[in-house]
Amino acid sequence: MSLIAGSYERFIWGFRLKPLNYDPSSQTLTLTQLFSYPSHNAPITTVAAAGPAAASGSSDDTIHIYDLSTAASLGPLHHFSSSITTLSFYSPPNLSFPRNLLSASADGSISIFDTEPFVLLKSFRSHKRGINDLAVHPSGKLALSVSRDGCLAMSNLMRGKRSFCCRLGKQATIVKFDGSGERFFMASEEKIGVHLAEDARLLFELENEKRVLCAASGESGILFTGGESRSITAWDTNSGKVAYCFEDAHSTRVKGIVVLTKDGGVDDAPYLVASASSDGFIRVWDVRMAIKGKPNPLAEANTKSRLTCLAGSSLKSSKQPQIGKSAPKEEQSDAEDV
Repeated sequence: MSLIAGSYERFIWGFRLKPLNYDPSSQTLTLTQLFSYPSHNAPITTVAAAGPAAASGSSDDTIHIYDLSTAASLGPLHHFSSSITTLSFYSPPNLSFPRNLLSASADGSISIFDTEPFVLLKSFRSHKRGINDLAVHPSGKLALSVSRDGCLAMSNLMRGKRSFCCRLGKQATIVKFDGSGERFFMASEEKIGVHLAEDARLLFELENEKRVLCAASGESGILFTGGESRSITAWDTNSGKVAYCFEDAHSTRVKGIVVLTKDGGVDDAPYLVASASSDGFIRVWDVRMAIKGKPNPLAEANTKSRLTCLAGSSLKSSKQPQIGKSAPKEEQSDAEDV
């Protein structure tokens, strides 16, 4: 398992979590540093990882691609005229290597890349203002996005265009699908709405003590949230109640959460959760210890930098990602690989 984090100081951090097979009777896990260097010319705003591929976006208007299996940087993608606000890989269930990379920008546009190699397929405008977050449906056919324009938009990724847009009562900063794609979660300040994906109907709201800055969906209806409260809260989205909580997980705000799976297998229940904070620490937690009092992290690494985002990968594929030239304009008109 690997973790990748970005920082305000322009540094990208890569870590390998060892051992992969965790035995509760053995010693704690370790985070071994893979790489660390200033990959961007401005603060890193978002990171994504899937299989051996990882990507980072920044306010320097570029995306950088990394190969986690060799701990190597593969270079930048230059197709943008504004800051990159969020990144998301799409990996079909039958593939261990991601098929597409989606990016959202501060100008309200969404770009779709083929990952074999990294070629731009389509770029289209989805919002009038900067996009705060982007969530790809597990089918890979559509995506939801929330923006500074106060709207929720649905984009058809098969055709590469926006198909629906509605104005929200207030600006949302986070949108996530659950594992099945039957529900999605939308955060605004300290509240998270649980919605039915079929018609966007609000089922109920989860109310945190302070502003939510990051969220990650787990299995069995669990949603992990973190933010200005410095804690990691696990919500049971079936009942709308708190399942358990890691109190004071960090000394400052939590900026990223990743749900890891045992042995990197999709059939194993997740039992590890990683978190990153602006205090510079990346920590790995065992969720089974949360109900036994105040748990201690199984592993931690101090980057001594202001972390802004976190992503994780199980590294199930040995295929090496590659960067290719931009597709001809006639090929960019359709995004049929999504």
